[in-house]
Amino acid sequence: MTRAVTFGELLLRLSPPGEERLFESSDLVTCFGGAEANVAVALSHFGVPCDYVTRVPDNPIGDAGVAALEREGVGTQWIVRGGQRLGIYFVEPGADLRTMRVVYDRAGSALARIEPQSLDWPRVLTGADWFHASGITPALGDGPAAALAGAISCARAQDIPVSFDLNYREALWRDRDPGPLVEPLARQATVLIANPTAVRVMLGIDADDSSLAGPVSARVERRPVRRRDRHARAEPAALRGCGGSGGRWRQLRRGAHRAPRLRGRTGRGARVRRGGERAETHRAR
Repeated sequence: MTRAVTFGELLLRLSPPGEERLFESSDLVTCFGGAEANVAVALSHFGVPCDYVTRVPDNPIGDAGVAALEREGVGTQWIVRGGQRLGIYFVEPGADLRTMRVVYDRAGSALARIEPQSLDWPRVLTGADWFHASGITPALGDGPAAALAGAISCARAQDIPVSFDLNYREALWRDRDPGPLVEPLARQATVLIANPTAVRVMLGIDADDSSLAGPVSARVERRPVRRRDRHARAEPAALRGCGGSGGRWRQLRRGAHRAPRLRGRTGRGARVRRGGERAETHRAR
């Protein structure tokens, strides 16, 4: 049976109920999200065994995140425990003409401070048929970037196909040029997932929807990206090559086979559902 492996950061999402603004009331709904975790859950629901690799703190919050994944059938044996905190993001839902707002609180998170040598990729990837990651991970710091580079290198050495979702998030790069970190990873991908904005900002390539639908050229010529392009809002995109941007594989939301949500409970009155990372497809303001 096909087995997949995904690698990225698990996040705790906090959002007000209904269409309330942040802190309009004292209530916050808790959810666990993360682009690569969402992929792992979706694959599990479609009957594809998938192991999720990340680093979470060895405390009750980390325990709750791991338990939520296990309830959805995701393999957690390779999750590393350590660090002081789980990354958090606050989501204020959009309402009428009000745009959704996302506030990150993930600096110094457990994954951001991961030691690349703590992951034994040859063991993790033994018997795997696919590896998936995204451009969010290298934006989090040197440790995550090195760990991801090691994972992709190991996967390619074992002839394991690699899918890489550029998944551009302006708030994470903060005017840094993603190219030097992202381009070497993108070159090694078997399947590159992107929309025109992500390709332009992260790889310096101008491409329209039709050109993204075909095979990715082995030779990539970077072009200077105008500064204003770095702040362009990501455009919705359907699956190109193998997927759209946003880490949740947009075609699942558009077609009849909608991706299932992560459901369960972290504790009394605390709902857990998949989809925390979905909010990040909107530009953080």
